[in-house]
Amino acid sequence: MIQILDKKACCGCNACVQICPQQCIEMTADEQGFLYPKVQQEACIHCGLCEAVCPVIHPKPSRTPLGVYAAKCKKERIRLQSSSGGIFTLLAEKTIQDGGVVFGVRFNQQWEAVHDYTETIEGLAAFRGSKYVQSRVGNSFQQARSFLTEGRQVLFSGTPCQIAGLKNFLRKAYSNLCTVDIVCHGVPSPMIWKMYLTKITATEEKKMAAITHITFRDKSMGWRNYHLCMEKEKTATAAEILLNQPNSINLYLKGFIQNLYLRPSCSSCPTRGLSSGSDLTIADYWGIDKIAPQLDDDKGTSLVMLHTDKIKIEQLDAEWQKTDYSSCLPFNPAIVQSDALHKKSELFYREVTTDNLLELIERYTKTTRSDKVIAQLKRKLKSLLHGKRKL
Repeated sequence: MIQILDKKACCGCNACVQICPQQCIEMTADEQGFLYPKVQQEACIHCGLCEAVCPVIHPKPSRTPLGVYAAKCKKERIRLQSSSGGIFTLLAEKTIQDGGVVFGVRFNQQWEAVHDYTETIEGLAAFRGSKYVQSRVGNSFQQARSFLTEGRQVLFSGTPCQIAGLKNFLRKAYSNLCTVDIVCHGVPSPMIWKMYLTKITATEEKKMAAITHITFRDKSMGWRNYHLCMEKEKTATAAEILLNQPNSINLYLKGFIQNLYLRPSCSSCPTRGLSSGSDLTIADYWGIDKIAPQLDDDKGTSLVMLHTDKIKIEQLDAEWQKTDYSSCLPFNPAIVQSDALHKKSELFYREVTTDNLLELIERYTKTTRSDKVIAQLKRKLKSLLHGKRKL
């Protein structure tokens, strides 16, 4: 029987809920807004399947990718709508053209992040771009298994812990399955995201329906200087900007980047080191200006790490260059290491309400002079270590 005694020991992948033959496990939200499994003990038959599929209980070893590439989609429109280089869309389009199904994360009508699937090219638009909030997996593992059993090609994308949960849930390899994970900084609380939306929309929850578009990574001012942008309906045919703030200013993004409201398990992630079992991992290729500057136009370049031979980079409609794993690591440390939660995270949750949300985020993410000095020293040390690796 799955029992969560330490909240760091649950990543919320939902595999235990979907594998339970008695359907006696449900996900319930805690005081921080994260979902955890709760077992109806009187219905449990103690089969042990819930523990067998848990990626925290059964972590996999770290891996070194078979190939590392810098890549970007040749269609600029697709790339500008994507967080980095638009490679996921190319993979997804190929899957659908071959008669397959693509799973990804979209926003529902309440602007909650949920896992879903599409069988059309048009349906891919909702999956593009990062959603900086933990998604609800729902029964997507069961849906994927049904398609796989039918012989359909399935492309399933998610965070590393979600992919590890899926692989454990399936309990066998499928030649018609391709899994894609991301280099994940961590997943913020859905509760805090809901509070933030309520605050932005003048504290009237019903006004959320007026929002027509949200992107966490708007590139109108460049890939590095990305903005959180929200649009709301103005007329039947036009929209107006509700919010447009760069990551250096937007308070929700600042709280996310400084780990103020990440899931507790993110500080000791069981799937760092590319250990999720995915077929490939994609991310922003930070450091591309130094590693392959000819591919850097500040519109987004993807870091693509292949772990199996299911994907051939040369078959995609992309501009690409083979690079080196050791070279990209210093600029993308989240590949192998977790960040500690913000030191005032628990205090933040005890105090936070919708009314004081922005005030608290601003207070707890304010950077002092000593913080800046420490950050500079860390960057210098990282640069020195990177230089030694090259010698």
